[in-house]
Amino acid sequence: MLRTVALWRVARGPGAARRMVSTAAPEVEVARLSGADAGIVALGLSRPRAKNALSRSVVAQLHQALADIRADSSARAVVLHSRVPGVFCAGADLKERATMAPAEVDASLGSMRAVFTDLERLPLPTIAALDGAALGGGLELALCCDLRVAGPGAVLGLPETSLAIIPGAGGTQRLTRLIGPSRTKALVFTARRLSAPAAHAMGVVTDAVADAAPDAAYHRALAWAREIIPNGPLAVRMAKRAIDHAGAVDPTTGLDIENLCYARLIPTQDRLEGLRAFKEKRPPVYTGE
Repeated sequence: MLRTVALWRVARGPGAARRMVSTAAPEVEVARLSGADAGIVALGLSRPRAKNALSRSVVAQLHQALADIRADSSARAVVLHSRVPGVFCAGADLKERATMAPAEVDASLGSMRAVFTDLERLPLPTIAALDGAALGGGLELALCCDLRVAGPGAVLGLPETSLAIIPGAGGTQRLTRLIGPSRTKALVFTARRLSAPAAHAMGVVTDAVADAAPDAAYHRALAWAREIIPNGPLAVRMAKRAIDHAGAVDPTTGLDIENLCYARLIPTQDRLEGLRAFKEKRPPVYTGE
């Protein structure tokens, strides 16, 4: 089981026994929004001194955060973003990796791949808000999300070949499925970095924001999430499952999976509520049942 590394101090209180208290600020912050945004979970990377580099500690905290979100039946959409101005994620923590033996590097990469797969397989929609650089493992992380929004200062790329390695956390596979082998080879072979408009034109991101306001991509990602959460949560989850199988299997099997996903929705209360709301000309109120 992955475990977060923390610093500790001794705390004292009036009439209280000494106790050990964690002083380490979380490097992955989970915020459940409320009011009209209830159902949106903001998952924030917060490791400013290392530009959100993916250390073993960050990977461990992501693992726990994703497990908590998966278990939260009220969650309807996730926005993955950075709490550090100017950067989404600088990729793997190369300083930490330089201290590792080859076997430790392999184990660390295995943990990162597992967490990225957890994010990719999260049953609810995920949106990456790229306000700043998303390079190497940072772009690989964003590729695990269903949608990607790039702000005006975003820089995206897989520069691993310039370090005499290749993307090792699924980037070659996920980017190829997204934009095709030829464009992926062009980006990986050259280690080229893309601006937000270029990434949008190539299909690497879903949306590019021209507004230069702080956290522009985060606010646009929230706007996408706000369009998602009024819809039937079970229907959105089944749609994600069906779409995710579209490119991974033959067409006949894909249609069978779509049919199974549709059948799961027939007996739900939400489907009946949708029909009633349509008949009564009012917004539906979905409960996920």
